[in-house]
Amino acid sequence: MTRLRKRMLEELQRRNYSPNTTRAYLYAVEEFARYFGKSQDKLSQEQLRQHQLHLLNDRKLTVGMIVGRIAALRFFFVRVLRRPYRQIDLIYPKRPERLPTVLSQEEVARLRDSASNLLDHAMLMTLYATGMRRAELIRLKVEDVDSQRMILHIRQGKGNRDREESHADGLLQEVSGDHRRL
Repeated sequence: MTRLRKRMLEELQRRNYSPNTTRAYLYAVEEFARYFGKSQDKLSQEQLRQHQLHLLNDRKLTVGMIVGRIAALRFFFVRVLRRPYRQIDLIYPKRPERLPTVLSQEEVARLRDSASNLLDHAMLMTLYATGMRRAELIRLKVEDVDSQRMILHIRQGKGNRDREESHADGLLQEVSGDHRRL
């Protein structure tokens, strides 16, 4: 392990970055150096710009992938090499706006009718009404349902963050009477 890689790993650990983020950041900085065939600390602002264009035009990475790579390089230059933030002129590409897919009333009815039992029905409707992730639904407990305030407490969701979902108003009213049968 090189001296710079070790320092970057230590900085990521000090800030409690997740193992996946740590792996992705280390890979992005390694890929950057490999592209130019030089050590990362020897590369300039112009090479950062060229690499970003390479990711966009040649590799044709998605905007999300490029944003991740830019974040990794910015972290490396600012936190590890201690270069001033203003010298790191990396621009995040504009994300295309996407409208969410909204199901028609007939599609929601078909989804609801596809459930073979009350438990499946409750899970499908909770996922649809709240937009929560499957793994979050699996960890949901009865005490996480606040039917008085019409809120679901999601514990250790994406990024190990807690949050509250309040989009479930109708769902909680519909299911609240049937929770004993689940």
